[in-house]
Amino acid sequence: MTKADIVEKVATGTGLTKLETEAIIEGFLNTVIQALREGRGIEIRGFGSYKVKAKKARYARNPRTGEKVYVGEHYVPVFKFSKDFKAAVDSGMKETKSVQEL
Repeated sequence: MTKADIVEKVATGTGLTKLETEAIIEGFLNTVIQALREGRGIEIRGFGSYKVKAKKARYARNPRTGEKVYVGEHYVPVFKFSKDFKAAVDSGMKETKSVQEL
């Protein structure tokens, strides 16, 4: 599913125009990015939480050449799904699978 697909589904479900919905989704994504850039985490109850994790500097290997490569310290965004979210996906997949088996 792409961002355009999400915009279309949300617009259909809310009655907003696609243009308005796209602006809202863009605003949400930009807010998440800005908060993480500032080192702040975000928690959306029932959905999950975003935070930034620091990765230590290390030596890695280039898989193509086998050459040792230095990778400096860097930061990566991480997302952890909530228990409710995981349970909803699990039950939905089980339901879908059982229907397909019939």
